[in-house]
Amino acid sequence: MIERSIKSGHQALRKGRVSLPNHAYLITTTTVKRQRFFDDFNAACVAASCFENAALLGDAKMLAWVLMPDHAHWLIQLGDGDALSVVVNRLKSSSARLVNRAFNRQDALWESAYHDHALRAEEDLQNVARYIIANSLRAGLIQRIGDYPFWNAVWV
Repeated sequence: MIERSIKSGHQALRKGRVSLPNHAYLITTTTVKRQRFFDDFNAACVAASCFENAALLGDAKMLAWVLMPDHAHWLIQLGDGDALSVVVNRLKSSSARLVNRAFNRQDALWESAYHDHALRAEEDLQNVARYIIANSLRAGLIQRIGDYPFWNAVWV
């Protein structure tokens, strides 16, 4: 019974999902069972190395990101080519593969589902980026944003 409700929740995340070229999306993805894999500095370094990789992004652009101990937020602007799901899947699978290789593990790293929010024209990309970056501050991990190593934004 629990398995069914989990799958229903993941299906609900995909309901109505569209991928519009040249639109910006706020993505949130969590680790499997919210395990805090990225409390480990080296694991976080390995995963974060994927987030601005041009080969993985294709013609999409990573505008801002933060990697938290058990989840990640990405602000991605799509290009004309790849759908959002393709870009997200490349980021998740590549980072999982590299973390697994570095730590001699084989299990899943990320939950299969993710949450996406297509930004409306009136939403300010820089304000959304500030919100993403401040995640570590709101979580109480640091006192100053500059003290947290796992984030970036094109405006910095």
